[in-house]
Amino acid sequence: MFEKLKEVRRRLEEIDRSLSHPEACSDPSSLGRLMKERSRLEPVVTAYSRIQKNRETIQDLEELLREETDLEMASYLKEELRASRQEEEELSGKLQLLLLPRDENDGKNVVLEIRAGVGGDEAALFAADLCRMYLRYSERKGWKAEVTSVNENGLGGFKECILLVSGEDAWSHLKYESGTHRVQRVPETESAGRIHTSAATVAVMPEADEIDVDLDLGECRFDVFRAHGNGGQCVNTTDSAVRLVHIPTGIVISCQDEKSQLKNKDKAIRILRSKLYLLRQMEQQESEAKTRRDQIGSGDRSEKIRTYNFPQGRVTDHRAHLTVYRIDQIMDGDLDQLVNPLIAAEQAEKLAKAAEA
Repeated sequence: MFEKLKEVRRRLEEIDRSLSHPEACSDPSSLGRLMKERSRLEPVVTAYSRIQKNRETIQDLEELLREETDLEMASYLKEELRASRQEEEELSGKLQLLLLPRDENDGKNVVLEIRAGVGGDEAALFAADLCRMYLRYSERKGWKAEVTSVNENGLGGFKECILLVSGEDAWSHLKYESGTHRVQRVPETESAGRIHTSAATVAVMPEADEIDVDLDLGECRFDVFRAHGNGGQCVNTTDSAVRLVHIPTGIVISCQDEKSQLKNKDKAIRILRSKLYLLRQMEQQESEAKTRRDQIGSGDRSEKIRTYNFPQGRVTDHRAHLTVYRIDQIMDGDLDQLVNPLIAAEQAEKLAKAAEA
């Protein structure tokens, strides 16, 4: 482990030397890569330095304790030694986590796609509820979330909704949301008071940078049209909405949330680039059957990662085998109580694999 730490420290020093050169700013994409790598390595080096300093403190305290004859002072030194050893244990645990293999998409922003599944209008209403839940979660985490596209069903539900979420650790938390979300409740459209089971799918894609995907705009067709739905001045009176068609794959992206046609075009390109990046990842991981259908399922109620039962006020995450009776808090965006156990489980699995290696 210490050889690896020395390599990390050397690499950080190399990056700092590169960033100190004036020409480093001449290539924005290279500068961005270096800054991201530095932000990933610096906490490792800082933790390692703190461990080394703490071990020196422990050695000094042990030496003083061996020579101390005053009982009161010896008791004080023992307490300091106990605290320092506990700190070393905590720092070592933190360092182990920092050295775990990282998800290659950590640090990226997120394209989050929500679609109504089985359940008709009730599924669309639930998709709208999920959209609001992720907007509130983003607000709680200090992320920026933008609704780029919405296809409504006329009853306040969403047949489809696409969000762009940007912020620190957005991917590392939202990636667990991919899959089928099942809801059990009495729909607003149900007059007999019967509980229905419906579903919506969530696909979470890392937003791809230009360096990740070489997008040829010559292979794209752009159509402009008049935005529809709720909006302010100019939203429904100008041809500001953009529909982007990627001819080789047939992927279609529509954006209409901005008044500016140029801004809608830019967002459509960002979403397309992310979808192409995900497709490329799926091809690379074909041996693991990583396809988009595997990620989000068909929207059938039986393919579920989580169940939201409103009559009982509970939410169950079937991967973590965790049930919480705080459905109002969850729907208001307090998702960490479901996400954090998944993060901990993934870290524990990586630690176990590292111990076996």
